[in-house]
Amino acid sequence: MGKNASQRRSSEPLTYKEGLTRAAALCSRQEQCSGVIQEKLLRWGLGEEDAVKVLTKLREEKYIDDKRYSRFFTRDKLRFNGWGPRKITHMLRQKHMPGNIIEEALAEIDEHSWQEKCTELVLAKAKGLKEKDAFSRKGKLFRFAAGRGFDPEQIYRSLEALERKAE
Repeated sequence: MGKNASQRRSSEPLTYKEGLTRAAALCSRQEQCSGVIQEKLLRWGLGEEDAVKVLTKLREEKYIDDKRYSRFFTRDKLRFNGWGPRKITHMLRQKHMPGNIIEEALAEIDEHSWQEKCTELVLAKAKGLKEKDAFSRKGKLFRFAAGRGFDPEQIYRSLEALERKAE
């Protein structure tokens, strides 16, 4: 009689079928990318060759689609976390996403949306600053927006919008 996943010892390597079942269950609960799933499969003790087979099967069955994942990730991080294109790119690269897929996902969001979010964040941050010196204030706002991953051009335009609003 075979052991199910809950009866297995953590030191025992995972079989192809167990790896596929666990990965499919994970992917059905939440959108995942192939880089993260591959890392998990290897951490679970599945061999490199079997991990590649599992990923291939998951792609065929549409459990994993890196393009779909990167599109959702980009939209969600812009909308809910207020991240700019640089931070999103960095995080997707950490997930072993190919550069062309990252570029496609970023290109789906128009420049106006990036600029609008940057300006919104800068204006909100400016309200909370107590800094009186204009130069220091701008520096703090610039560093804040840069930390969120926005490009310098976007930040400068947002700072200009802030100045226009103050006039």
